[in-house]
Amino acid sequence: MEGDLRGRPADAREKRRDAASSAAIVIIFLLVALTHLLVLASHFGAADPLIWWQQRAYAADDGPGGNAVAPDRLLSPYLEDNNPAACLSRHEASRRWKPAAFPVPPYLVERLRRYEANHRRCGPRTALYREAVSRLRSASRNADHAAAGDRHHTCKYVVWIPTEGLGNRMLSLVSTFLYALLTDRVLLVHEPPEMEGLFCEPFPGTTWLLPPADFPHKLDAAAFSSRSKESYVNMLHNNIIRYGYDAQVLPAYVYLHLETVFLLTESIKLRLQNHTFCEEDHRLLNKFDWMVVKSDNYFAVALFMMPMYRRELERMFPAKGAVFHHLGRYLLRPGNRVWGMVDRFFEGYLAGADERLGMHVRNKQIFPVPPEIMFKQILRCAREHHLLPQVLATSEPPTAEAKKKKAVAVLMLSLKPEYHDKLHAMYYTNATVAGDVVVSVHQPSHDGEQQSDARAHNERALAEIYLLSFCDRMVTTGWSTFGYVAQALAGIRPWMLLPVNRSKMRADVACVRPPSVEPCMHPQPSLLTCQQGPRHLDDPVKRVPFLRHCEDVPLGLKLLD
Repeated sequence: MEGDLRGRPADAREKRRDAASSAAIVIIFLLVALTHLLVLASHFGAADPLIWWQQRAYAADDGPGGNAVAPDRLLSPYLEDNNPAACLSRHEASRRWKPAAFPVPPYLVERLRRYEANHRRCGPRTALYREAVSRLRSASRNADHAAAGDRHHTCKYVVWIPTEGLGNRMLSLVSTFLYALLTDRVLLVHEPPEMEGLFCEPFPGTTWLLPPADFPHKLDAAAFSSRSKESYVNMLHNNIIRYGYDAQVLPAYVYLHLETVFLLTESIKLRLQNHTFCEEDHRLLNKFDWMVVKSDNYFAVALFMMPMYRRELERMFPAKGAVFHHLGRYLLRPGNRVWGMVDRFFEGYLAGADERLGMHVRNKQIFPVPPEIMFKQILRCAREHHLLPQVLATSEPPTAEAKKKKAVAVLMLSLKPEYHDKLHAMYYTNATVAGDVVVSVHQPSHDGEQQSDARAHNERALAEIYLLSFCDRMVTTGWSTFGYVAQALAGIRPWMLLPVNRSKMRADVACVRPPSVEPCMHPQPSLLTCQQGPRHLDDPVKRVPFLRHCEDVPLGLKLLD
């Protein structure tokens, strides 16, 4: 008995040693597993292992709707915040979109997180921002901080100025953000009264709005033009700046004019200014700490044509046909007022349908055509591609067995009411051929004319862009930036109504389906003045495999997978 009692402490010590050994083995195993996980993450291209781990977790979510929400959860860190009421559309839009066919590239997620960190470091209300504004307002050149040898602490900015209609603004804003990503600039947005509250703040913990008093020049579309003395092209022509100049001798800021130039020759040609997408010009532009950009087009396409940016772009966008799809969903979420309009209309008129067909009719091409001709083209497109059921010449339905009828809701979007009224009357008055489909037609608004300077008009336009993007299928109008934005947000290739042949007053082809959801860049960048890079590309499509001319704008350019 005594021997057994004396042996018990030794047994306890042995057990503690065994437990400690087991714990050590477990810790070693976990460390080895973590090392392998980090190696695997880097193999898949994610410098941040958390991003990689989140992607794997979201990709494994096979629950209902999992595929639809995973891309947005990856793109936006706001989806993990504790205040979803601040931007309802960021949390609710994904369940309305059809599951996207474009997975989010891991490297794009990494670059967005890196951008957000830089924006928090350099954005408004920070010490670095106040220093940068102080230098700008004093008209100081870049010498003060460059000579001190602290260029790696310098914050660089690109200020976006809106112009033209909402579709143009959204295309140019996404393009400017892409430029900011490529050049490590902070995007600052000038928000005129007609855009107040239109979009949610996209970057966590900071703001993208530029306080107007911080900039030494009046900020509006009319204040900057191709004739501005701060224009890059004008400063270059007037020898105020030259290639090879050091940052210390450059002016305080530069204005980059990227509005479309219309050339009326034997045919209408759309161009951008010279010296806007040449390698040597961008090396000089990158030395400016402050840049102002005004654009009415999707110039993101031109950035892909520049060798100095192409490698980074290809890492961010392995699928080049999804550039606006990813960046637009990330950057341009409607504010709560607009989202309320979207939510009420969708739930009231579209949610109960078995199928939703969106139609956007923009009868303001270079030469508008009579509404009757446009309506015939719409019906022809719908008939040829089986988008809507045919109707009988009588209101009496065909005799058929009683069965549940398919409900198709048509969302008609136009500045005019005629197209809605004609289509509604057609399906209200006449029965469908098979009798098994019920068609309802809905139009949220018809403002008559575009009113880009009116906030209420822009709110309705943004609401309708999002409603169109929630449809299962869509018909859009060629040349329309409104339609470009909706199709890219949705990730759906539309049927596009083509311009009418005016000699026949009829389109040779009613509509076509583009191979890419990417928007069209209407003006061609002028490359013939480039000293380096792609100056030889008189027609870039012949030499760049991922470019194609647009179906609706023959000389326009678009990205293709």
